[in-house]
Amino acid sequence: MCSNSDFDLAGLKSLPGLADVRYFPSLGSTNDMALDWAAAGAQDGSLVLADEQTSGRGRMGRKWYTAPAAALAFSLVLRPKGRECDSVGLFSGLGALALVDALQRLGVDAQIKWPNDVLIHGEKVAGILVEAVWQGEVVEGIILGVGVNVSPEALPPAAGLNFPATCVQNAVKQPVSRGDLLTILLDALLRRREQLASDGFRRDWEAALAFRGAPVQVWAGKDQPLFGLVRGLQADGSLVLETETGILETIHFGEVHLRPA
Repeated sequence: MCSNSDFDLAGLKSLPGLADVRYFPSLGSTNDMALDWAAAGAQDGSLVLADEQTSGRGRMGRKWYTAPAAALAFSLVLRPKGRECDSVGLFSGLGALALVDALQRLGVDAQIKWPNDVLIHGEKVAGILVEAVWQGEVVEGIILGVGVNVSPEALPPAAGLNFPATCVQNAVKQPVSRGDLLTILLDALLRRREQLASDGFRRDWEAALAFRGAPVQVWAGKDQPLFGLVRGLQADGSLVLETETGILETIHFGEVHLRPA
């Protein structure tokens, strides 16, 4: 089993935009730990990193197990400021787009399955979980959780999957270092954050969308799916779908499932 020797913790702390790093060999959920840390006053850019997650979760409470030494599992505490406070829906895109950037640096083309998954060759390699901390109607904090399958050992049994899965190592010829990937990803994330809520950010997210122009089915809190073509994104990150009747529907964040038709 690998340990924190995979990660250059001192080097991570020196990244511009990171305030502090807490590393755990094994942890239930990095998001839960980050939520507790945020409640205790964690600064903007505080990072929770685990080698193994035993009770990790994705959207809508789905289990996300992180096998030791096989994946990236981290959560970043962000304190929204300025126009970020009106752009909570964009933070999921921030994590996904940053991973697309990082994988491109490794020579891997990736796409974003709206709203929060990253795909390689149509298979899921990562998931993003964003949780907001509110004080009344004011957002005090964002917990940006990221789980990335790095090596084949990270893949869960096929029988338990609701979408095909892959790992970064399957897409590259050279060995992939989790520590290097983490550093590249955090650097990309902190750079992309500077563009959040800009037209350029939305255009880049839109350009990286999986199934763009293709037929999909979307469950948005309904028993029956909505069929249509992926057309793009609204300024707030909501999905634009052209239905079979030619009407443009806006799909907002929430209990949403998207699948190719």
